[in-house]
Amino acid sequence: MVALLAGCGSSEPPAPAPSGPPDGVSVTLGQWRSDEPAHRLQVAVRNTRDTPVYFADVQLVTPSFRTVPASRAGAAIGRTERTDLPIPYGAARCSSGGLPQLRPATVVAHLRVGSEPLREVTFDLPHPDPLLARLLRDECSEYLVRQAVSITFGQEWTESGKVMRGELIVTRRGAGAVKLAAMGGTTHYNVAYDGRSLGALPSAEQRLEIPVELTPARCDGHAFGEAKKAFQFPVRASIDGGEERVIVVAPPKPLQDRLIGFAFRACGFGR
Repeated sequence: MVALLAGCGSSEPPAPAPSGPPDGVSVTLGQWRSDEPAHRLQVAVRNTRDTPVYFADVQLVTPSFRTVPASRAGAAIGRTERTDLPIPYGAARCSSGGLPQLRPATVVAHLRVGSEPLREVTFDLPHPDPLLARLLRDECSEYLVRQAVSITFGQEWTESGKVMRGELIVTRRGAGAVKLAAMGGTTHYNVAYDGRSLGALPSAEQRLEIPVELTPARCDGHAFGEAKKAFQFPVRASIDGGEERVIVVAPPKPLQDRLIGFAFRACGFGR
């Protein structure tokens, strides 16, 4: 009977378990400014050996972020202090109960050293990884605020000389009194509004309209050729007197185009 049961099993050999990294090869995580709006990380590879290591694909695996498919690398990396392999990463796993603790993370790669066969390797990242801890905190802080309200740019914006005037619209989505402490500028735009804080949405009210003014923060010729975070406006908000959280608010694409044209004119570049 045992022999029959064994014969009825799959003929496929079990997949080999992931192995440890080759000697002299390690990875860390990084993120450039241009990676942030793309929800992308850099796997920084360090290779202290003379033999090149070929990375076929790379993937971040952690319970704190949704797992996305491995990113093809196709890179043979020789001796190097740092060579970056870009990868996307999934959305943070957040809860309405508060900010979660970061869970351990690994980088999983299919690689080969020299002419050896391709194999799956797991790199354990130091825990807690400071970059992942910050990304988890920022995304889940934003999640908590978005459970109570949506914060958007209004539809009506008026250009007046070197100032663009419009409104920030706060619309209730869930329970709680919301205080909006501040709205910060970006690499390309300054923000001004009346009062020391943006405003407040009492628990019994459904909508708040906040007048704001935008002006160019820089007028050098290369500014808008490098506008990677030009429209990522941080808003600090709290729910029911709790800890302030940061939510990033971006205008829709048509308004972004208008703001670029406005900045060109305000800076004297025409357009």
